[in-house]
Amino acid sequence: MLSVAIITKNEENNIARCIESVRDIADEVIVVDSGSSDRTVEIASSLGAKVTHQDWLGFARQKNFAAALAEMDYVLMLDADEEVSATLSRSILEALREKRFDGWELNRKTYYLGDFLNHVWHPEWRLRLYRKGKGEFQGEIHEKVVCEGKIGRLQGVLHHYSYKSLEDQMLRLVRYAEQSAKLMQKDGKRFRFVNLFFNPCWAFAKVLIRGGIRDGYRSFLIAAFEGIYTFLKYAFLLEEELRKRQGKRLWQ
Repeated sequence: MLSVAIITKNEENNIARCIESVRDIADEVIVVDSGSSDRTVEIASSLGAKVTHQDWLGFARQKNFAAALAEMDYVLMLDADEEVSATLSRSILEALREKRFDGWELNRKTYYLGDFLNHVWHPEWRLRLYRKGKGEFQGEIHEKVVCEGKIGRLQGVLHHYSYKSLEDQMLRLVRYAEQSAKLMQKDGKRFRFVNLFFNPCWAFAKVLIRGGIRDGYRSFLIAAFEGIYTFLKYAFLLEEELRKRQGKRLWQ
């Protein structure tokens, strides 16, 4: 009844936890790897997953490729750094028995600096479970499922072990900011100087205003990173515009 699909690259520290969390509810586990150089493929295979190699297509296309391999009627799409809780597992089985909806949103809860966040990035509803053929991932960076039909929500949480360290968070932040800037330029977004000040300040404040401050010192770290990400996004957009305008290298 249920196919679980996971895309991976160098996830040896996460993949076992992810697969183990769904072994009791999945009729098959599909892992699509884009060229791991660690033990990801070995571990996934040893746990009974069907492992397929596919060169990186981008987040949305890679996940759609994985979903297309599913043989069951329903697809649960997970990232390797996620774990299905016991309560969520029971909710999934109940939802699939009742078949009242074509897709379901799961509430994701992020582990950050030694504990789960209760206010920042929470609740974070993500549509991850859907009837095969009814859902499709769209978007180049922050991809999401567009699902035809009725959408429900499940009890329980999807645990998210996102960052390995603050260094890992910063490196990813820079990469995503640069990619976002390129997409913004592609969509016709123009740089304005005020973006370098007001947008980062608002991104910082928004985390705290929305209740994130109740997660203590971790709230301020996340708010600061959100501000840095936003600043870099517009700085990269400026760089792209200058490069295009001048038609030459900006750096020697």
